[in-house]
Amino acid sequence: MPKKSSTRKRLSRQEKHNLDIEIGFIEGVVKRDPNYVEALQILGDDYTRRGRFIEGLRVDERLAELRPQDSLVQYNLACSYSLTDRVELAMQALERALNLGYRDFKWLGQDPDLQNLRQHPLYRKIRAKIRTLQIKIR
Repeated sequence: MPKKSSTRKRLSRQEKHNLDIEIGFIEGVVKRDPNYVEALQILGDDYTRRGRFIEGLRVDERLAELRPQDSLVQYNLACSYSLTDRVELAMQALERALNLGYRDFKWLGQDPDLQNLRQHPLYRKIRAKIRTLQIKIR
């Protein structure tokens, strides 16, 4: 599963238009098959890129139901919780992601979607967990 693109660069008018068309198409696919994991992954990423964080969170919660043991699904769920100011839930999802094997610590340390979480005192617990894995975050 691809990582959520979290760069959140400002989209041009044409990029927004194209993204809205893609979202509409993928929403139709997911409406016909609500368990189509790959389509849900694309939809969640598109919602996030478009700044539709609540809708992205709903998709990530659905993916977490469908793939509870997938570390990247849990990581993306943590990002969505962080983007919607649900820091404690973000922390829990990120801990699950680490427990399930998420290991891209460099990205975790710079992902703008987790900026909210990294600024919270609870993030020290994540740093401690990573240290126990003997990996440092830059």
